[in-house]
Amino acid sequence: MVGASGGGKSTFLRMLLGQETPTRGEFLVDGKPLPDEPGPDRGIVFQRYSVFPHLTVLENVMLGLELERAPLLGKLFGRKRGEVRERAAAMLDEVGLYHARDKYATELSGGMQQRLSIAQSVIKQPRILLLDEPFGALDPGISADMHKLILRLWEEHHMTIFMVTHDIKEGFDLGTRILVFDKVRLDPQAPNAFGATITYDIPLHVTSNKVLEEMAEAKARTERFSDGLVAA
Repeated sequence: MVGASGGGKSTFLRMLLGQETPTRGEFLVDGKPLPDEPGPDRGIVFQRYSVFPHLTVLENVMLGLELERAPLLGKLFGRKRGEVRERAAAMLDEVGLYHARDKYATELSGGMQQRLSIAQSVIKQPRILLLDEPFGALDPGISADMHKLILRLWEEHHMTIFMVTHDIKEGFDLGTRILVFDKVRLDPQAPNAFGATITYDIPLHVTSNKVLEEMAEAKARTERFSDGLVAA
């Protein structure tokens, strides 16, 4: 999902998560309405790392499973805790953090903390993973590694991923479908007016001339947004 700031991308993401309710229309998954509240079927990774600094890397990943199975205490014991520990360790191995499992989250670099945030979400096996500019604060080299990680997890866990990004190249490199958000009202007297909409819905796996033209137009439009040539 790409577009100018204030175009509705994060609001759309929050509605998918269940934090906000649409004023009209509805979200359907397999023909059924999406639950109105956040649930384990939807994971989310924010731009700012959502990790618990007082827990180790392994404990951060274990916590979601422990809260699910022991909602009152938030902690498991004995064999059940051992099973959760094994699952969390395997997840850390998938995201390349097994070697740092006993470190505290605050000891990790920015890229490693974002890997940890992703592990926290994926360990719950969500059907839908929501990414809100997760790599915007990372160096280009680290972002490239994160791109490979997300693509691999997407293929292995068969999740649907919605990702907000201001980097149009990132969107075209990672996505199988591009949604371009825009404010259709350009009123200097009402700069904060509502009215955002999806102006382009482009399936990237189709290579017809029409789609290629739409892709080029959407890319040029988003680049103009980035350059500040179009005021929302």
